[in-house]
Amino acid sequence: MDSENKKLTDQYFDVYISLLEVDLAHAMEQLEQREWTAENFRFYTAVSVISSSRIEGETMEIDSYLKHKLQNISYLPNLTEKPNDLYAAYEFARDHKLTLSNFLEAHRIATQHLLPERLRGVVRTNHMIILDHQTQQVQYEAALASVVKKEFEDFWLEVDTLITKELDLHHIFYYAAWMHLVFVKIHPFNDGNGRTARLLEKWFLATKLGEKAWYIPSENYYYHQLASYYQHLASVGLFYETLQYEKAIPFLLMLPNSLNR
Repeated sequence: MDSENKKLTDQYFDVYISLLEVDLAHAMEQLEQREWTAENFRFYTAVSVISSSRIEGETMEIDSYLKHKLQNISYLPNLTEKPNDLYAAYEFARDHKLTLSNFLEAHRIATQHLLPERLRGVVRTNHMIILDHQTQQVQYEAALASVVKKEFEDFWLEVDTLITKELDLHHIFYYAAWMHLVFVKIHPFNDGNGRTARLLEKWFLATKLGEKAWYIPSENYYYHQLASYYQHLASVGLFYETLQYEKAIPFLLMLPNSLNR
């Protein structure tokens, strides 16, 4: 692919580094000290999943979902079904390599109670406007139906290249956040784009950094910084054809900033 047409570009990496205030090496050393156990994965993933779900408008409280996952306390199905689907998608991602086919399967799992079967893991064919779930205001317009399939295919070619490329720690965080941003701007699916974008970000981190990257509290940070999260997404532009990715740095910095929580 022509470097000028790349979405996952390193063009803004130097600016990103100049504004980075997190010691990533130290933060990851701290993370590595946590034991890798089924119980720890269950806890951190439950927090990630319900935080990501609440960003999308789910109403179950974080504490209640932790009781549900850690203590087997039952709640009404309409509260737990969608978060549990997303949790199952995180488990699937933990156990499988990050590939396009596996990512589409993760989307199918995550949208069991969100989309009809024929639309799960399938690129949309309609136009898409993205709303802020809190205010219901228009945030931006996704890739047009006429180009979304090609945009998603090109995006994934870049993802595949980065999966196999040797990257240092700072580039890993930089590109993980880029994937998150570009994916939600393309918005390839009929629903479940936000939650699977955050899963993709985490999956790439775990692919590059190892299993304990699943402990990174990115989703919870985005939830607690929700106004900034939406603002930084929107600041890149309203229309897909005229996005200004040079304005993406504040969004890209949110991922490393999550390690300061």
